[in-house]
Amino acid sequence: MNIAVLSRGENLYSTKSLMNAGMRRNHTMEVLDPMLCTVAIENGKPTLYYCDERVEDLDAVIPRIGASNTYFGSSLVRHLECMNVFTIVGAEAILQSRNKWTCNQILAQAGIPVPKTFLGNTYDGEVLMKLFGKAPVIIKILQGTHGQGVILAETPASALSTIETLNTAKVRFIIQEFIEESKGSDLRVIVIDGKAVAAMKRKSREGEFRSNLHRGGSSELVRLSPQEENIALQAARALKLGVCGVDILQSSRGPLVLEINSTPGLEGIETTTKIDISSLIMGYIERNKP
Repeated sequence: MNIAVLSRGENLYSTKSLMNAGMRRNHTMEVLDPMLCTVAIENGKPTLYYCDERVEDLDAVIPRIGASNTYFGSSLVRHLECMNVFTIVGAEAILQSRNKWTCNQILAQAGIPVPKTFLGNTYDGEVLMKLFGKAPVIIKILQGTHGQGVILAETPASALSTIETLNTAKVRFIIQEFIEESKGSDLRVIVIDGKAVAAMKRKSREGEFRSNLHRGGSSELVRLSPQEENIALQAARALKLGVCGVDILQSSRGPLVLEINSTPGLEGIETTTKIDISSLIMGYIERNKP
């Protein structure tokens, strides 16, 4: 098959891993920079150009869309879907998983446990904090990755100050309960084609509450409980994601889904678990490409 990785960085670990896995399985692989793509509708049909060359021979794509490029990236993926190109992640799923509030709404509708969460579009920060309850709280901008835009407000005063600042700047955000017993750690579960294929436990470095490996966190191999695995699969199904990373907090009331990543990084999980996630993604394409 002719398979393209939609990525702005051909030297990034995830991109190279996917390229190598595809070539090992005798697929024709290429990297397409979304910013060099031009989408059009000509003679009533969707068409795609890469630089000045028309693209007509793609069988499947693997989106690696960065958070800063969500709008055009998801539009590009939707355009490819209109061209009947198979994509491992749909455009709508990218948009829904990227918006933290939308994602939580969908999870709640499916009955999947998540931390207590309020949308921060209040007319009065003090009223919002009164409704929410005690601090500390986690305040997150609606779209962000690698722990960016995530703030720990340890007191009601600091929470109120942050809320007022974000509202003044017209930045959309959510307020979420701080799960103290998780001790700065979470579980990252990779789900492919309805199966939890790999999992690791991430722990924040000293003095940091975010467990992201990009922020100096550490990781270790972990065995999921049946409940943790089941929740990860439910979350992927609710967001209609054939491939994703599900982040889970271990709380005193059981596992809680924290976030879902439609384009999870592969370096940390492949290095920690020694599982070739990229080859499993290629297998998913081979089984599901119409």
